[in-house]
Amino acid sequence: MLGALAVGQSEIHGLLEGDDVLCTARAVCALGAQVERVDDCQGRGALWRVQGVGVGGLAEPATTLDMGNAGTGVRLLMGMVATHPITCQFSGDESLNGRPMGRIAEPLSRMGARIIARDGCRLPLSVVGAANPLPMVYESPIPSAQVKSAVLLAGLNAPGETTVIEAAPTRDHSEHMLRHFGADVRAEPTGNGMAITLTGQPELVGQKVEVPGDPSSAAFLTAAALIVPGSTLTIRNVGVNPLRAGFYTCLREMGADIEFQDEREQGGEPIADIVVRAGHLKGIEVPRDRAPTMIDEYPILAVVAACAEGETVMRGLGELRVKESDRLAAMAEGLAACGVKLEAGEDYLIVEGCGGPPPGGGAISTRLDHRIAMAFLVFGAASAKPVTIDDGATMDTSFPGFASLLNSLGAKIA
Repeated sequence: MLGALAVGQSEIHGLLEGDDVLCTARAVCALGAQVERVDDCQGRGALWRVQGVGVGGLAEPATTLDMGNAGTGVRLLMGMVATHPITCQFSGDESLNGRPMGRIAEPLSRMGARIIARDGCRLPLSVVGAANPLPMVYESPIPSAQVKSAVLLAGLNAPGETTVIEAAPTRDHSEHMLRHFGADVRAEPTGNGMAITLTGQPELVGQKVEVPGDPSSAAFLTAAALIVPGSTLTIRNVGVNPLRAGFYTCLREMGADIEFQDEREQGGEPIADIVVRAGHLKGIEVPRDRAPTMIDEYPILAVVAACAEGETVMRGLGELRVKESDRLAAMAEGLAACGVKLEAGEDYLIVEGCGGPPPGGGAISTRLDHRIAMAFLVFGAASAKPVTIDDGATMDTSFPGFASLLNSLGAKIA
C-alpha cells in the first residue's frame, strides 16, 4: 500500500505470498499502481516491485475490489482511499463479508468520506472518498492497530496533522513503515494514553523493504515444538517487535525453553532467530492488558494451555469474537470436543491443562478461519488421538504450505 502511494519504485523481498497479501496487491493495481513479481531474485526468493502513483494519485477502480479473507487489507485500504476523491466498492468471501466495519467507517466519516454499507456496516460496501478531507484528532474507544493504521493512511492525503490517541499501545508496524517511506510520524505520551500524529500530504519515496518473518505464523511452529516431546526447532528471521511479542512472554512465564538469538534490526523492525525446545509447561494467568500484543495468538496459546499443567486464565478476549470467526467460541467448542476441560465467557477463556498430551479425537469446525484450522492441526500433533478439521483451504490466507511444512518437521497431516 505504501509503495502504491510513493513516488518511484519500491522493491520488496520476503513478502508473505498468502492470499491476503495477493488480494491487496491486486487491489493496489486496480487503484493505479503497477506491481510486478520477479522469481528467485539472486537466490533470495521472489522480488516484488511496486511503481507508485504518489499521495493523492490513486485512480478510481473500474471494478469491485475483491479482498477475499483479508480483514486487515480491506480496513487499511478503506482508510487509504477515504481521502481521495474516488469511489471504491469492496467485497470479500463469506467470512469477510460477515465482519463488521463500523469502527473503521466512523472515523473515516469524520474525515469527510461517505460509507455506504449493508446492515451492520458489513461488506459489500462502498467508500465515497472526500474531495476536501479533514484532518482530525481521533480517540480510539478500543485499542486497535487496524483502526489506527486506517486513520493514519487516510491522514496521508489530508492537510495538517491527523492524530490517533489510544489508551493502550497497539502494534506499530505501520508507523515504522510510514517513517521508512518518508512520512513525519511521531508518538508522544498523553494523560490518557499515547498520541500518534502524522503530518499530511508528504511526498513518500519508493524504498527497499526486507520483510521479517511473521511472528503470528511463527507462533504455530513454536507451539508445536513446545508440546511435542523431544522437539527442538530454530525459526530464523522472525519479527520480535515488543508490541507483537506477548505470546512469547506468556510462554516464558509458563516455563517454556525459548531463546531469541542474533537479535538485530531490519527496516526499523527488531528481528531474531527463535530457538524452541520442548519441556514441561505450567498454567498462568495472562494479564488483560497484554491482549493487544497477542490478539491473533490466543487460539494457539489455548492449545499450549491444554498441554500444560494446571489452569491458564485468559481475559480481555472480546476482540476474538469479531475476527474471521468468533474465535473464542470456536476454540471453546473445539477444545471441548477434544476432551479438554474449560470455562468460556463473553470475554474470557479458562483452560484446565492436561499436564501432557490431551485426549484429542475431536472433529473440528474451523468456521472458515485459518488460525482455528492451524491451531487444531498443532493440537493434533500432540494429542493422544488424531484430530480432524473440516477445511484446510483457508490456511493459504496467511500461511501457504503450512501442512507440508509441519509434515516436514515430523507431523502426520493427511
